[in-house]
Parts: sequence; C-alpha cells; structure tokens
Amino acid sequence: MALRDLASYGQLVYSLPERYPSIEYSTLVLAPIGRSLAELEGQIVFRDRTVLDVWELLDFEQGRIRNYSYEIYRAGEKVAWYDPFEHPHAADLASTYPHHKHIPPDIKHHRVPAPGIRFDSPNLPAIIEELERDSSDASRVGGP
Repeated sequence: MALRDLASYGQLVYSLPERYPSIEYSTLVLAPIGRSLAELEGQIVFRDRTVLDVWELLDFEQGRIRNYSYEIYRAGEKVAWYDPFEHPHAADLASTYPHHKHIPPDIKHHRVPAPGIRFDSPNLPAIIEELERDSSDASRVGGP
C-alpha cells in the first residue's frame, strides 16, 4: 500500500483492531499538521499486554514516512524499538539501511536489520505481524 493521502492512511490505521484480533485496543490518532504532512501518535495494546508505542511523521505529497519511532513494551519495560538512525559503518545492518531494531541484550547497542520497515509504505502491519509471531512462538514454548 502506498502512502497516498490522509484519508486512505487513516482508514488503514483505524481498521487495525478489526484486521488483527491480537489487538485489544488502539489510541492511535492521525492528525494533519500542514497541507501534505500528518503525524500519527499513540499506542496499540495487545491482548497479551504488549504495548506498541507509535510515532510517525508522514509526507503524503512525497508518499513517504519522513521519520518514525516504534517502541515495544512488556510489563512496563521497553524490550525493543525500531528507528532509522543511520549507522553507515555497521555492515550487519546494510540489508535494511537505515532501518533497524534494537533488541536485548544491551538493547541500546544491540541492533539487527528490520526487514519490512521502510519509508515508502506503511510499517504497522509488518510490526504487528512480527509481534503476533513472537507471541505465538512464546506461547508454544510456555513463555511470555
């Protein structure tokens, strides 16, 4: 899906709880901040109590996400986050440059590629699907 306009992106954002049964509720708000700019901000809370904190700056004229932050919390603790901060000398991140995910151990410095995260298409479906897979994998082995 392209980032065409505020209305179609709003339809995607506000239909996420209907499309993904793992979502308990969402506080996401998509607000225009100019002729072609908008900001998406809020949280998606999942049935397993995982919280996805979302912030995006969108440019519909260029059809892209200008910047974003996606943070994942479990039991109130930040367990991962995605960002596009550039690390040009990190060869292990080149496959999804500049997009990457911070994960334990040493969450601030341990970064891995973030396939599916881009500037030119919506990222939330990919992140939600990854969280659903992680939750399903954890339940199969008996862990949270």
